[in-house]
Amino acid sequence: MKSAPFSYHRPGSVAEALQLKRDLGADARVLAGGQSLMPMMHFRLARPAHLIDINGLDELAYSRRQDGHLAVGARTRHAELLDSVDAAAAVPLLTQAVSWVGHAQIRHRGTVVGSIAHADPSAEVPAAVLALGGEVTAARAGGTRTIAAADLFTGPFTVSIEDDEILTELRVPVWPDGTGAAFVEMSRIYHGFPVVGVAALVHLGGGVIDRASVGLCGMAASATIADVTGLVGSAPTAEVFEAVARAAVAVLDPPPDVHGSTAYRKRVGIALIRRALTEAAANAGGAR
Repeated sequence: MKSAPFSYHRPGSVAEALQLKRDLGADARVLAGGQSLMPMMHFRLARPAHLIDINGLDELAYSRRQDGHLAVGARTRHAELLDSVDAAAAVPLLTQAVSWVGHAQIRHRGTVVGSIAHADPSAEVPAAVLALGGEVTAARAGGTRTIAAADLFTGPFTVSIEDDEILTELRVPVWPDGTGAAFVEMSRIYHGFPVVGVAALVHLGGGVIDRASVGLCGMAASATIADVTGLVGSAPTAEVFEAVARAAVAVLDPPPDVHGSTAYRKRVGIALIRRALTEAAANAGGAR
């Protein structure tokens, strides 16, 4: 199928894009990579009356480390982030997650912030951003506001931005030395959408875990944080990781679909949380 008719707009500046979004409101969608939006339009699952194409806005194409964070602009491609040595050193969890997004062709055009705005419950990037404790900038004509990732994802393909706003930047904190990161997933085909994905961070101090975070995809109606508070103060052992994984999954109720039942996703979730924590602790220098 082909998309329903729409009007195409190509602003020459961020200010012009924000003005268009204010004028056109809910009838307009932002086109960045288009790797999710365009298929939805072709199948007429999305029928925006207007497209605001930001591909010409080079001012939104960046990733840079500043003030203890990595900042990523809304037009930064997945492949561009993966090519950044600074990004890999600052937030390896994010670059690991991005490396699992689709195939090379998708990563070449798709954008990191676009994946967040699309908010697919199975997408890797939202899970990693949640685990990292990231935030996004939502801009509108006349001002901006910051939204924590924990407050951003409100349901399947739904985020808490207003009709006149555009997500312009992602910011994720750089975790301190002694932190290990790992992203693992299970999909039916290589680099397909994960049935379950796990983004894990473990920080070690004095041989024990003093900080940890786990983000999940495919385990709820949107990307979600797992409760792994039981790790703090514990040694990074297989027994600890198993117990924490089981406790974290026990309170979740993953929606079933053609790829797996609720019970199946829970079993996979336990195994992948355990694996991700083990790898993260090893990367921090302390798994045993």
